[in-house]
Amino acid sequence: MSAALGIGGLVFEPLFGFEGTDSGLGLLSFVFLVALGVDYGIFLMHRMREESVKGAGPEAAALTALRTTGGVIASAGIVLAATFAVLTTLPLVPLVELGFVIAVGVLLDTFLVRTYLVTTASVLLRRRMWWPGRLSRAPHPAEPEEQQRQPEPV
Repeated sequence: MSAALGIGGLVFEPLFGFEGTDSGLGLLSFVFLVALGVDYGIFLMHRMREESVKGAGPEAAALTALRTTGGVIASAGIVLAATFAVLTTLPLVPLVELGFVIAVGVLLDTFLVRTYLVTTASVLLRRRMWWPGRLSRAPHPAEPEEQQRQPEPV
């Protein structure tokens, strides 16, 4: 959200000729971007969990989730960003600012946060990603950490 606000601040005066931003822009963009971003996170993480329950390791689950839901999330993000970008055609400055910031924020969330940050965090956290659920407690045989801790047969 702050990246979208920053990009908006850099663009508003040179491109649109606005001398400042609306006082409610931060709050409204926060509400919209968090609400919209959570949905995409749920799609991705639910698919990762399905793969983990089937026995896939964190890397395999993340890659499968990205392959299967990535297209849906990307197309939904593009459509949503385009929908909010339509607000930039209105003659009301607060709506132009809101539409631009949300459109940029949705695109950043869709292509950077979900693709890189969420999947990288889940791979690095390994089975701890599913805490406090059952998947976080049960050692997974495909994880290298667990294989190293098991004693070798004599």
